[in-house]
Amino acid sequence: MPDFSAWIDRELPRFHDELEAFLRIPSISTDPEHAGDVRACAEWVAEHLEAAGIPGAEVIETGGHPIVLGERTHAEDAPTVLVYGHYDVQPSEPDELWSSPPFEPAVRDGRLYARGAVDDKGQVHMHIKALETRLGSGADVPVNLKLVIEGEEEVGSRHLNAFLGDHAERLACDAVLISDTGMFSPELPCITTGLRGIVYTEINVFGPSSDLHSGTYGGAVVNPANALAAILAGLRDQQGRATVPGYYDAVRPITARERADLERLPMDEETLRAGVGAPALGGEAGFSALERLWYRPTLDVNGMLSGFTGEGSKTVLPSRAMAKVSMRLVPDQDPAQVIEAFEARVRELAPEGVRVEIKRSHGGAPWVADTDHPVFEAAGAALESGFGTPPAFVREGGSIPIVQAFEETFGAPALLIGFALPGCNMHAPNEWIDLEVYRKGIGALADLYGRLGNRLG
Repeated sequence: MPDFSAWIDRELPRFHDELEAFLRIPSISTDPEHAGDVRACAEWVAEHLEAAGIPGAEVIETGGHPIVLGERTHAEDAPTVLVYGHYDVQPSEPDELWSSPPFEPAVRDGRLYARGAVDDKGQVHMHIKALETRLGSGADVPVNLKLVIEGEEEVGSRHLNAFLGDHAERLACDAVLISDTGMFSPELPCITTGLRGIVYTEINVFGPSSDLHSGTYGGAVVNPANALAAILAGLRDQQGRATVPGYYDAVRPITARERADLERLPMDEETLRAGVGAPALGGEAGFSALERLWYRPTLDVNGMLSGFTGEGSKTVLPSRAMAKVSMRLVPDQDPAQVIEAFEARVRELAPEGVRVEIKRSHGGAPWVADTDHPVFEAAGAALESGFGTPPAFVREGGSIPIVQAFEETFGAPALLIGFALPGCNMHAPNEWIDLEVYRKGIGALADLYGRLGNRLG
């Protein structure tokens, strides 16, 4: 395979300048006041795709923020790879916690700080520069490339599914390449092979028609806050396991290969504990922290509200109480079956004297890759060429529903290769990308485009 290091090292100062210009655009998709910035960012992406070797890149309307579509289909009878990413970013607040302004990129200790530096502008930019590097170095591109860069990932990809369906024939591909995940350390590249699904609910418990004086009525009227507390306590047992009937019936056991992958990782649970500032780690008994995060389902309270919450005291018996509860699911749990069983369990736990309503919010199925597919062999070789060590197969505790959408729409495997490092502050103040990882990652991706052509052809 060609060595792209010389080209990258020569052009790296320009790459950095371009990335910083990209990061200066406050493309905050959730804020209507930044709609113009989001559109300007889409146009920036299209312009730089063209400069990198994607002629005629388009900014396509969606009914929300636009999607950028670029196609380079010069390789006759060659396999097609679809690259997905997003150019929109999270809000920057609280701005006062940033060490430098969130949309004024700053380099400190080998890291580039700015909102979107790693989620996902920096990773999108790596793909653009990988194509430019390959072409600039005189190497062929033995795959057809299609790039879909959206502007609504941070608001739930509201128009992406419709876009994929409407353009399914145009976007047909043999593999989907997504860089919106992470690495375990700067020296250890990773391929993400599984994602947890999610079921999100809201439990509302209603008692009297209005708040009551807790002295006059307390003890005679069922308190919805007490009832909700009992329900929530009953949803988990002393071993940290959900008490929802059948919750674990479909959960796949951890395989020997997966345990070997875990043992290879430089994981220190004390570092994890200290990093999140918790007095101790916890969760389902009998499993390590990574096993709980990647291979086991969860049931967690995400928020609670009831009664008087202001300063001082008010002796009130609240008329209602609310809690938001999410469940992270693993293969082969079915979100539809889980929510039915969850609702039945909540009603079973509710005491007499209150009325319970359960609102269903968003959900998504878990995903796991077929790592025997040739794309994973190609990715492993490319990452080893870029970083000097074979990649680790890891999972992600969160959910990325668009992965399922791509696989179902195109019948093609999804390959998740990301370059975010632990502690990079995605969605938080002082987000950063490691510039050495950025450099190595461009080389690895440039190499990957060639290897995919060989393995999928």
